[in-house]
Amino acid sequence: MDQQDIQQPLKGVFSINEFCQWAGIGRTATYAEIKAGRLPAKKFGKRTFIIRNDAERWLAALPDQRRC
Repeated sequence: MDQQDIQQPLKGVFSINEFCQWAGIGRTATYAEIKAGRLPAKKFGKRTFIIRNDAERWLAALPDQRRC
């Protein structure tokens, strides 16, 4: 846990940029996941948000890495 995690309380929603940073993926991949229906997103005006619980479910649903 870094210093920023300690100072900021957990948020219930992510902006697209916050989600990308949290998940470690880029904006293109994020929008592809939203378009494919694997990552639910909400709109408020022009802004797109991802609810934390949906983000955590998305992450948990990703396949395990196969061992070679």
